[in-house]
Amino acid sequence: MNSSMINKIAKAKRYAEEPERIQFTRFEANFQGENDVHTTTYSSGEWQCTCRFFHDWGDCCHTMAMQRVLGVTIPAAHRHGVLTGLGTGPLTH
Repeated sequence: MNSSMINKIAKAKRYAEEPERIQFTRFEANFQGENDVHTTTYSSGEWQCTCRFFHDWGDCCHTMAMQRVLGVTIPAAHRHGVLTGLGTGPLTH
């Protein structure tokens, strides 16, 4: 492996350890719920989900779970399903 690629791999690892560098602006994900698959989206600070609960309440377990999974990669103002300091970081393995 050449030195350029080794340097890029090292830089990627460092970036992955600093998730606050990343800020999602939009994405779409299929979420396997207990009863059905729901499409959860985030775009320009707005969450959407195809589940009935979100339609009625404007938030749901699917969007709140995504906020916990994505942690600091979603701006704090849009992590309304996450208590401050609790689950605000991304999942670690």
